[in-house]
Order: sequence, then structure tokens, then C-alpha cells
Amino acid sequence: MTELTIPIIGIMKSPYQEKFGIPRQPNLVNVESYIEMQGQYNDVLAFEGIEEFSHLWLLWQFHDNKYQENHRFRPQVRPPRLGGNKKIGVFATRSMYRPSPIGLSVVKLKEVKKVGKSVRVYVTGSDLLDGTPIVDIKPYIHYSDAVAEAESGYAQDEPERMTVIWTEKAAQQKQLLLEKGKISEQVLRELEAVLSLDPRPAYQDDPERVYGMRFAGLDVKFRVYNHHIEIQEL
Repeated sequence: MTELTIPIIGIMKSPYQEKFGIPRQPNLVNVESYIEMQGQYNDVLAFEGIEEFSHLWLLWQFHDNKYQENHRFRPQVRPPRLGGNKKIGVFATRSMYRPSPIGLSVVKLKEVKKVGKSVRVYVTGSDLLDGTPIVDIKPYIHYSDAVAEAESGYAQDEPERMTVIWTEKAAQQKQLLLEKGKISEQVLRELEAVLSLDPRPAYQDDPERVYGMRFAGLDVKFRVYNHHIEIQEL
């Protein structure tokens, strides 16, 4: 046997509407999202006892990965944390360009509840694109999963954050959207936290370039200069 077939048990519903802007690791931003369970797995009995755990492991598929369409194994990749210029072995990274398009994320469990006929698993800290197929959910076990003395190579420390500022135009747009009830203060806090991580590719550093990102129904325009993220338009 050289391949496996595994079921999709749920679909992630997330404010991350495109790959650009998603934090490169889970729990860097406390964004709320939920898994909508599918088919025979849409059974609340499958979650009995899960409330005793604060965190979960999610196993999921890199479903929006063009590399997989013309799959050819790449033994080395360029991690963003190394500037996007240095190659290292794929098994020494969490790159999406890997033999099996499977991701692993630890998230905080908020609640499991039934909404209509759907069982939903609400979590915070996810780094998953909207529509991501979930292939398994497991409880996080502190005594075995948390290794205090672990070494994390080039990713030992959390990435540095930038200061987020708003232009006058963007601030006015933000206020108007708040007044109309089209966004919430929570979404704005999440947006600022996501941008503070600097979502640009590591090799791009043009202070005049304006970038676009879709988040929670917003089309956000921003630029980066002097260690600041300037939101220019919503």
C-alpha cells in the first residue's frame, strides 16, 4: 500500500478568506472560527466529554494548494522565517509544499453546540482558511503534548509584531461600518492582530507598495513602512 484514503469529517468556517494574511502558526491571533461537522460525523454524541479539555488538535487538508495539482516531491523549501531565501529540508518545516497535504494545528476549544441540524465546534486561535476540510479532531493532552524543554530551531521565538495605524480615510470607513452594524469591534481587533504579524512574503520590502487582503468580509488595503502597518482603506 502506497496511499491512504481518509474521510472529511467537517469544514472550517473562518474569517480567513484567502491564504494571504493567515498567520503562519496557530494561536498567534485569537480569531474565532468553527467547524461544521459533515455526514455521519454530524453527531453531538461524538463530542461527549470534550468539554473537559481546553484545547484540541485539528488535522486538516491543504485544499487550496496548487502545488498538489502537479505533485512532484520537493525535498527542500524556503521557510518565511528564514527570509524566503534559504532552502532547508521540507521535513524541517511546516510548509504546505510537502508529500501529504496535511496540516496540524492546536486550537482552544470554546464550545460545541447544535445550530439547527448542524453540530458546530467553536474554537479560537485557528490558522485555517475558510472552507478547509477537517480530517480529525483530537484532545490536547498537556502532560504529553507540552514539552517545556523543546528546541524549535529557527522558530524558537514568536515572530515580532508591528504597530498598526489607520489613515484618516480608513478610520472614517471603519466608524461607518461599525455604525451600520456591518462589522464588530472584535473583528477589528482580530484584523489588527493579523496585520501586526506582517503578512507580506518575506522577500518583499517596498514601502510604497499597497497590499490587499480579504478578511471577515472586508477588503483591506494596507502598506508597510518604518515598522508600521498602515491601513489605508476598507
